[in-house]
Amino acid sequence: MPEPKSSRGGEESQQSLNHDLSDFLLRTCHDLRTPLRAIRAHAELLLRHAGGPQAADFEDRLNFIVEGARKIESLAEGLSGYSIALHIEESSFRPAQMDVLLRSALARVSKELNVNHAQVTYDELPTIRGDPDRLSQVFEILVLNALRHRGAAAPQIHITAEQQPGAWLFLVRDNGPGVEPAYLERIFKPFERLNVKESFAPGLGLTISREIVARHGGRIWAESQVGIGSVFRFTIPSEPRAHARG
Repeated sequence: MPEPKSSRGGEESQQSLNHDLSDFLLRTCHDLRTPLRAIRAHAELLLRHAGGPQAADFEDRLNFIVEGARKIESLAEGLSGYSIALHIEESSFRPAQMDVLLRSALARVSKELNVNHAQVTYDELPTIRGDPDRLSQVFEILVLNALRHRGAAAPQIHITAEQQPGAWLFLVRDNGPGVEPAYLERIFKPFERLNVKESFAPGLGLTISREIVARHGGRIWAESQVGIGSVFRFTIPSEPRAHARG
């Protein structure tokens, strides 16, 4: 039975809107990055040559410029990541070994893992069909989230997967301080930060991970116990197809 024209028109309109939004974000990120890099480069150069009787005040002002530029640059990176997530299409899907993608993500954040003396363990993970780069990014985001919200003890992160009817369930468990129940939904909203220490983070990581998972036809959520830790769970269908977000 043919699909009603109104339905097809609505889907095409939504896809066009997503495409326009994605293009807008990419252009915005590009326009932000270019002047910011110039500002940061010149300010850092001045800092290296700072001197004289007013050197302390001079350095404070320059440090403020550099810090501001870094924050906006981080925001641009976050917007770029969100834009890329909006562009996920089924043509990019192929068999992806999730344990390989996890190791790739851990390699990208090796510096942060070492600084935090973190231990990451994982069980055997399945091969699924999806966008490998973006699925690896989900692991990267969730591991970095555990590091940024660590407790006093060295972070311990464990990743596993469970097969369910028609889908795989992935779990990323940490031993952090946990999240209050009232915030478990809010943390996936754009620019949401629970900690002032995240001043350099744009607050888009979990938003991007939610978009990536949704584009694969799955969902992501968090469960937590204050003082014990959090578990981030996300599902990917066994035969995922790219889903446009309405």
